[in-house]
Amino acid sequence: MYTKIIYRLLLTFLLTISSVSAISQIKDNPRSFTNKIEAPKTTKDTINKTTIIDNIIVPVKDSILPKKKNQLDANVTRKAKGYDAINQKKKEVTLYDEAEMYYNDIELKAGIIILNYEKNEVYAGRIKDSTGQYTQQPYFKQGSNVIEPDSIRFNFKTKKALIWNSRTEQAGLNIKSEVAKRENDSVYYMRNARLTTSKNIDDPEYYILVRKIKFVPKQKVVLGLSNLVIADVPTPLGIPFGYFPMTEKSTSGFIMPTPGQSNAQGYFLQNGGYYFALSENYDLAVLGDYYTNGSYGLRAESSYAKRYKFRGNVNFRFENNIQSEKGFPDYVKSRQYNIQWSHSQDSKASPNSRFNASVNLGSSQYFRNSVNINNIGAGLNNTLNSSISYNTTLPTLPKINIAVTANHSQNTNTGQFNMTLPTLTANVDRIYPFASENESKKGFIKNINLQYNLSGINRITTQDSLFLKSEMFDDAIVGMQHRIPINTNFKIFNYLNVGIGANFNETWTLNTVNKQYSASKNEVITTNLNGFDSFRTYDFNANLGTTIYGTFNFKEGKKIKAIRHIIAPSIGYSYTPNFDKYFDTYALDATGNTMREYSRFEGGVFSGPSNNMAQMLTIGVTNNFEAKVKDKDSKEDTYKKIKLLNALNFNTSYNINADSLAWSPMRISTGTQLFKQKMTVNLAATVDPYAIDNAGKRLNTFNINNGGSLFRMTSANLTMNYAFSSKDFDVSKPKEDNKNDKTSRQTQQNGGRTDDLFGRATDLSNNNQSLFEDEEKDTQQTAKDWYNTKLPWDLNMAYSMTYGNMNRQSEISSHSIMFSGNLELAPRWKVGISSGYDMKQQGFTFTQFRFERDLESWRMSFNWVPEGNNAFWGFFIGIKSSVLSDIKWDKRQLPDRRFN
Repeated sequence: MYTKIIYRLLLTFLLTISSVSAISQIKDNPRSFTNKIEAPKTTKDTINKTTIIDNIIVPVKDSILPKKKNQLDANVTRKAKGYDAINQKKKEVTLYDEAEMYYNDIELKAGIIILNYEKNEVYAGRIKDSTGQYTQQPYFKQGSNVIEPDSIRFNFKTKKALIWNSRTEQAGLNIKSEVAKRENDSVYYMRNARLTTSKNIDDPEYYILVRKIKFVPKQKVVLGLSNLVIADVPTPLGIPFGYFPMTEKSTSGFIMPTPGQSNAQGYFLQNGGYYFALSENYDLAVLGDYYTNGSYGLRAESSYAKRYKFRGNVNFRFENNIQSEKGFPDYVKSRQYNIQWSHSQDSKASPNSRFNASVNLGSSQYFRNSVNINNIGAGLNNTLNSSISYNTTLPTLPKINIAVTANHSQNTNTGQFNMTLPTLTANVDRIYPFASENESKKGFIKNINLQYNLSGINRITTQDSLFLKSEMFDDAIVGMQHRIPINTNFKIFNYLNVGIGANFNETWTLNTVNKQYSASKNEVITTNLNGFDSFRTYDFNANLGTTIYGTFNFKEGKKIKAIRHIIAPSIGYSYTPNFDKYFDTYALDATGNTMREYSRFEGGVFSGPSNNMAQMLTIGVTNNFEAKVKDKDSKEDTYKKIKLLNALNFNTSYNINADSLAWSPMRISTGTQLFKQKMTVNLAATVDPYAIDNAGKRLNTFNINNGGSLFRMTSANLTMNYAFSSKDFDVSKPKEDNKNDKTSRQTQQNGGRTDDLFGRATDLSNNNQSLFEDEEKDTQQTAKDWYNTKLPWDLNMAYSMTYGNMNRQSEISSHSIMFSGNLELAPRWKVGISSGYDMKQQGFTFTQFRFERDLESWRMSFNWVPEGNNAFWGFFIGIKSSVLSDIKWDKRQLPDRRFN
């Protein structure tokens, strides 16, 4: 009985001991604990509730006796699937088969765990299965650090450990070493370690063999003598020592430049500079390029963010490009710049106000003259646009909405800037003067409502050469307009919708003109006047419309159940009186007999008043065609709605006051989507009811009365876009949207297309990035296998055709097709092309070929633009991971620019 009491006291003490986490390692080692330990023989006594382990009787459970004081500073939690045995003589607790132990922030899992509670040490290792193979490799986790060794020995008090064949991952870098020694919580020493970015850490396709290594988790890795091993074949490529920062926070440091050669600008160093980790909320990267012919480029890039407030980035880019040498006739020196700013406010920041910015402005020829291949997609764009806006809502009754915006539009062909700095708009919510707030607004009287709208604009039109100079403001025009619309709508005969409205406008301006004949110059002189002036106008409008539904039903059992035709005709009337009191006259010649009227408000921000009474009828018909068809994807006999024709529109107008040519040309437009909405087709045409003479002038004679048809087509336009892939024919896999990479997003911010119809942009500073969409493929085949029956592919096509017949020329003014496709020849082996053909000019448009081989941890690619201003080629092979991105071979030929 006395012996049992002693055992019960020991067991109670051991059940309060807590477990510890450990560190993992690499190869089989004869010193590994898993090679020494064998499972002890156990027998159970179910009557006395005891377990006999190695001839020692251990009670299974007893909660009566008091517990002894724990030797560890925290409780240990443990469990095992096989058995949990205690050896009093050795002062050890053995956990066997799926053993787990938890102590403070340490988590330890292994096939076998031995805890010596006298020495405060724990041992963990693997066990053999029925086939004699080692299984249940130890898993050691402390905090966020994880190590998976073959075996480990750890001391709870000193925090020191010996680890055999450890495996750990830090910032994308996998480390495996034969023997590792843990000195304290933050320092490890390793011997014969392998560093790799391969996912298969036990059998990597490459690794860096390091004889000695010092490893500080989340801080740094310091290497001794190292050399590169590829496919288990040592290479002479090595370094005597190395240093890898492993901090999870951004740190400042140098950015190594990329060397290369250009035919026109000589040898160069690109994208070198310094990164400033200023704070957690913002950073700064200063980069530069230098070419041996004297050309250079500078870039400053900064990103900023504040959680739940805002985020954005600012880019400033400048290039000083030189072609040829001074004294030669083809010598050109071109200085170009570009400014980009993107800012977005978090929706949680403010419920009543919002600030956003999207700025892209600079020299018109920047993207075309830039030698950075990353700008290819934007170099084919003809416009640059910017917008900065601030919107707020005042919590008044009624609410007042205020918006201040600054806009910019720039034509890169002409260099013309159109800017509004700024535009102020304000409006008051609708007011129903004849209905209470909660009353239904029905009927002619109760539905009468009015608003107040304010719009003020400061518009500047200039050239990019005058941007940010005082001259750009010389031709600025400023105006403000107050507008009060009054509207009501109601129904008649239950089917006809009637809308009636009137507008009162008052316009203020600081810019007017004066015209008079100059006898000395024998011409009419227009003088711009600065000063406040104003005018007031009003107009009246009414419209009548309805919606007609027609359904054609098919017989039961047919694929198509019904077709529905929706017709929405409408007719409108507008009346604007003449405001001749705002008009003056000027002489056309010295006699003064011929006079012409003009308004001093013409050329202002807002359209000036009219001196002609106008009464206009507008007629429009909108058609929609829909069908109900059987749903192939549904097992039940269900139908789904599809659109056959989307908005077949007819629009024209009739001028009641016109004495001739009262009818305007009719505009016809329609669109539809085909092949499961993969193809979008849009068609538009303009037809004229009047005939023309031999000079192309419209006659006041209907075309049908002049021996022609009812209408004469003057112009037409057809566009088609078709994007599909092999996934569309594989119903077993869900469709996934492609994710644009960083380069595609930058191309979009530059003003280019997000797809690759104009080619995939190449970031020379980061060739580790794929030339294709970065998608994870769910396949059971390996990289060495070829596809047997299916080759994954995708195709994107765009077709455009414009027809002109204004003067009976009957010609196609533009006719082109663009296409882009990618083909996966085998897993991790892709080819792609982006090109197009101009059938009007009979020539190919921008063409790019892409080849890429994914070598698991490595990537090999070849990018080729065979001709044009952007002609270049580039070959790259290197490690994909940014941690070892300097291990590469990069060869390319840059485009030979012709600077403007």
